[in-house]
Amino acid sequence: MNGTKNSIYFVGIGGIGMSALARYFNHLGWRVAGYDRTPSPLTAALEAEGIAVHYEDSVDRIPADFRNRSETRVIYTPAVPADHAELCWFRTQGFEVLKRSQMLGLLGEGRRVMAVAGTHGKTTTTTMVAHFNAVAAGEGSAFLGGISKNFDSNLVLGAGLRMAVEADEFDRSFLQLHPQAAVITSVDPDHLDIYGTYEAVREAFAQFAGQITPGGTLILKKGIELPLEQADIRRYTYHVTDSEADFHAENLRVDGGGYYTFDLVFPDRRIERCRLGIPGLVNVENCVAAAALVWSEGFVLDERMREAIATFRGVQRRFDFWVNDPSVAGGTIYMDDYAHHPAELRAMLSSVRKMFPERELTVIFQPHLYTRTRDFAPEFAEALSLADRVWLLPIYPARELPIPGVASEMILDGITTPRKRLISKEQLLEEVAALATGGVLVTAGAGDIDRFCAPVAALVQRKNGGVG
Repeated sequence: MNGTKNSIYFVGIGGIGMSALARYFNHLGWRVAGYDRTPSPLTAALEAEGIAVHYEDSVDRIPADFRNRSETRVIYTPAVPADHAELCWFRTQGFEVLKRSQMLGLLGEGRRVMAVAGTHGKTTTTTMVAHFNAVAAGEGSAFLGGISKNFDSNLVLGAGLRMAVEADEFDRSFLQLHPQAAVITSVDPDHLDIYGTYEAVREAFAQFAGQITPGGTLILKKGIELPLEQADIRRYTYHVTDSEADFHAENLRVDGGGYYTFDLVFPDRRIERCRLGIPGLVNVENCVAAAALVWSEGFVLDERMREAIATFRGVQRRFDFWVNDPSVAGGTIYMDDYAHHPAELRAMLSSVRKMFPERELTVIFQPHLYTRTRDFAPEFAEALSLADRVWLLPIYPARELPIPGVASEMILDGITTPRKRLISKEQLLEEVAALATGGVLVTAGAGDIDRFCAPVAALVQRKNGGVG
């Protein structure tokens, strides 16, 4: 990077990955500002940290300090439309304009990049890697795709060369990375509006794996088949329970709150009696993957890894329990999750079922993207049929325009659960208020359903106050 430039302007600064970069450069003392479409808790946090953010796509709103192309770099997210006025102005004026993933790749130069890729599971796993590095290895920085509850941030600044990153397959962004070690958690058909075919998705993941530096490490979930050709790297497999995988868990025990204790098995050792600090079998699998990646970069003392596993507190919007008080007999449990792909939804709901087999399960789901709904409506319906009751919100469009004939009804029609219906955002709290206490309530989706988490949690807690 040109060292004379000390101003960075972000187009789409409120995104989870973009905001981590903004925080990083702000921490370094660079001038940082940016645009986002709507205010959010993330943009409010950025503004509180001294970063100027505005919400109108207007060239006139670009601050004067960021109008000199000899001093300013521009970072943008592919989620921003190509005709975005500010982005077009920067390009026509000859500014250095980089994708977020390009900047992340540049920041990884000279570091030990530990990347987590996969169509689901990568945010929690990356955040575990960051926490395990900090506690078990005593070093490491990270750029995360979610807000870590341990660090209260999506940015981790630590000593040493280890750098944990979430390798995002959207728009082939992860092909900007050349990691020393990588985990691939899943390769499901997704982002078909970008890739076109599932085979193209698989080829992109294989290309990502092929960019691991010579002598590096690939840790692949057992069962994933990719056309891998690189011979100069170490290859391992992981699985939550399959004893034939190089990394796996054994002797799993679960308590009434869904928290698991297990032995963690590595190629060269076993760490007994690990208790993960967050509930859910799906998170035990994420833990196995994260511990494997940390091991690949030089192992640490067993007791420190056991401590790291026990003290992990999770990620906002990933298997995120808002209300789960075992002392309230007969009370409702409420959790929220970012699941927006059928495989994610199925894994999450299956874990909830195993944790609370006797409780009625109600799911409020907000589909994300018209193209994803069109491509996977039957698979969404099958996953949601694991619930006893399903309420569907309208599709959250994000970057897309409506597609004629594509709506939440496409999913609703295929759900086999008898108690299913469409609801609006305006009805959501009213419907929750009418629910009987004692079950498990889940909100899920990658849109703006998270805006309801706090009011839903408050409502559930009030209702729980009348039972027990």
